[in-house]
Amino acid sequence: MSDGFDVGDGGQSLAQLLKVLDLERIEENIFRGISPEEGPQRVFGGLVAGQALVAAGRTVPVERYVHSLHAYFIRPGDPSVPIVYEVDRVRDGRSFTTRRVVAIQHGKAIFTLSASFHKEEPGLDHQIPMPDVPPPEELTSTRERLREAFGKVPNFVQWHPIEMRPVGAMSFEAERDPELRTATNPVWFKVDGRLPDDRLTQVCLMTYASDMTLLDTVLLRHGRSFAGIAMASLDHAMWFHRPFRADEWLLYAQESPTAQGARGLARGLVYTRDGQLVCSVMQEGMIRVVDAEGWS
Repeated sequence: MSDGFDVGDGGQSLAQLLKVLDLERIEENIFRGISPEEGPQRVFGGLVAGQALVAAGRTVPVERYVHSLHAYFIRPGDPSVPIVYEVDRVRDGRSFTTRRVVAIQHGKAIFTLSASFHKEEPGLDHQIPMPDVPPPEELTSTRERLREAFGKVPNFVQWHPIEMRPVGAMSFEAERDPELRTATNPVWFKVDGRLPDDRLTQVCLMTYASDMTLLDTVLLRHGRSFAGIAMASLDHAMWFHRPFRADEWLLYAQESPTAQGARGLARGLVYTRDGQLVCSVMQEGMIRVVDAEGWS
């Protein structure tokens, strides 16, 4: 999975990410994955989702492509020890294949994923149009905006090889200026480097990237940033509609329809530059406002 790509500015980081997505097969339906040597203190949700999808995909005929996944984040992952992925071959039908994956650490499930695969066939075709936004070349990257605002790029932004260019305000900017609060959060993104051509790699990198900015969309509506907020993904669902390349610019058009009871819901539509709708995403997250006394 890690062969046949060209590196860009974040090439070493991309090479490392592809390496950790290239799971070790230790039994027919059992795989083992590791975390990057540098990264967050707990396993990033997009990484465990991407690894679980790799495990599922390794048990499916190559002519069948993933069209949907539904996942639950159960416990925080420990990046210091491997993750074991157990695949249940639920069904192999004439057109569809279903897999269920459980990610295990320290003898306990930390994540579950159900994925469905489908062989390509003709059918009805329509989509809603892409929002009218400036192209990525006219926008400033997340890293550059953070460096300009804080004088440095935080570690949590540097450890991944995904380049992001927000169209509108970022959460820390909306916190400073209430007029920047918004219910929508369009972001251009792409992998920083060249990927192999196989579609499983492309969808796994999309799955990885899709977990990065969704819950920010909830914060944007309230003019909050990460300060004073305890936040974690609870579940994640994706539908893959059309082929795409994750190493070319994609528009992630996100919005938050509701937040309540220390939970927020966000959804996103992903478009190619030429306006093809390639993926739909939904996620609910725990979002607790924390004060000096504990939970507010």
